[in-house]
Amino acid sequence: MKQLSGLDNLFLGLEKPNQYMHVAALGIYDPSTAPGGQVRFKSILDFFTNRLNTFKIFRRRLVEPPFFMDRPYWIDCARIDVEYHVRHIGLPHPGDWRQLMIQIARIHSRPLDLTKPLWEAYIIEGLDNIPGVAKGSFALYIKFHHAAVDGESGVELLSALHSLDADFDEAGHKKTETIIADREPNTLELATRAVGHRANQVVEGSKLALNLGKRALDLGREYGPLLLEMGEDYISRLISRGEHEHAEGQQKHKGARFRPHTRFNDKLSPHRVVDGIGFPMDHCKEIRQHVAGTTVNDIFLTVVGGAMNRYLDAKGELPDTSMAAMVPVSTRGGVKGQDAGNQIGVTIASLKSDVSDPVKRLLAVSKGAKTSKKVNNALGPETPKQLLNILPGAISQRALIYAISSTSNVTVSNVHGPDDPLYFAGAKMQMFMPVSVSFEGSGLNVTGFSYAGTLWIALTCCRSMMPDPAFFTECLQLEFDALLQGAKKYVKHAAPRKAVKKSAMKSQAAATP
Repeated sequence: MKQLSGLDNLFLGLEKPNQYMHVAALGIYDPSTAPGGQVRFKSILDFFTNRLNTFKIFRRRLVEPPFFMDRPYWIDCARIDVEYHVRHIGLPHPGDWRQLMIQIARIHSRPLDLTKPLWEAYIIEGLDNIPGVAKGSFALYIKFHHAAVDGESGVELLSALHSLDADFDEAGHKKTETIIADREPNTLELATRAVGHRANQVVEGSKLALNLGKRALDLGREYGPLLLEMGEDYISRLISRGEHEHAEGQQKHKGARFRPHTRFNDKLSPHRVVDGIGFPMDHCKEIRQHVAGTTVNDIFLTVVGGAMNRYLDAKGELPDTSMAAMVPVSTRGGVKGQDAGNQIGVTIASLKSDVSDPVKRLLAVSKGAKTSKKVNNALGPETPKQLLNILPGAISQRALIYAISSTSNVTVSNVHGPDDPLYFAGAKMQMFMPVSVSFEGSGLNVTGFSYAGTLWIALTCCRSMMPDPAFFTECLQLEFDALLQGAKKYVKHAAPRKAVKKSAMKSQAAATP
């Protein structure tokens, strides 16, 4: 039996009728590489059955303490109904990309059953009219609750479900194993654990308060100029926004917000849209070669900011100031393994969307990302997680919702996936894209995942906010192309040498015998 961390519990507590907190993955597979050139659904059921012990989430379900007096626990189940968790559907004719995205959005809009292990998988056939996808291919959509899986553990899970070659011998995976299941804890046991847990929280809270005080002093000494720069940028945004609101005669107080208001920050509906697009990693490397010092994540943020500009401009809703992104970052460090729970922090990054030139925007994003990283490192990447471990769940939820609604327009995350092709039940994975969470106050989520030479970018959004997701992917493509072309023409102008140094060099040369 394992208790959820404060962060895991936060994701569980954020589950609402309009905000289901599961994350998912969508892969498309070519069965021609499997033994016999095909993959039967029965073989996939056997495949999952024989891998239920490779990842703990497959067997775990939640147990709530009485009266919600403590955080829930995971317990391992002895028996799993694989045919409940793994389902088989097909697209109607003609089976094109748009129909697949609509089907994924529908499934993604449905909650997981919190009384069972928190995962579901769907095998989807009928994809014969998707460009670039081999005939007879099938899709695997699999979702897990965010309380159990983050980006890094998602990559580990991906590895557990796949192999590096097409040789698929299910008999070789069948072996006799002892299943260690947990006994259902009784009310007294859970209550006793809750009392001990509360006492431990008081002690940990005192230690954290002292630690935070020291870090705040160190941060002010070492990173004062960086904080001043960030503060000046924040104040200028508030002044600009205040002038704009006054010019429009808006008298209603809206409170201090780091980001401008967009359609993506309205009330969240329970309905979702999903779409995605892939960019060659070689093109990302080419951009980095021309614009030195930038990262793939900088490129990703730059393209997303530009795409949001294009999309909102087409709607006549382009804000005057730069939009901002909530960017999850991994805090795992040396903490590896599937049982570590969520190990993520959050930073807020300006998308510099008010900079029209894509290369200049990339440079500005890169500079801002470096500043944010220094400040976050100084504060300590583990600090948010430690706070969530001692704060009551209701306070944590309110704090996060306020933070999202006041600081960010969009959630943007990027995960480095495997560079080599993967195989599922012998079928080669042709493409892979993540399907993520839409948050109240920030309904657009854009997630990147690199796989086998392609950076796959997937968007998940509230359908009321974005009824035309295909248009947003067009905006992503246009922005990526513009950045690539701009990078090819970019020439970094070296600073001219000072005349004093040049004269000194001449004098030294003349004096040399």
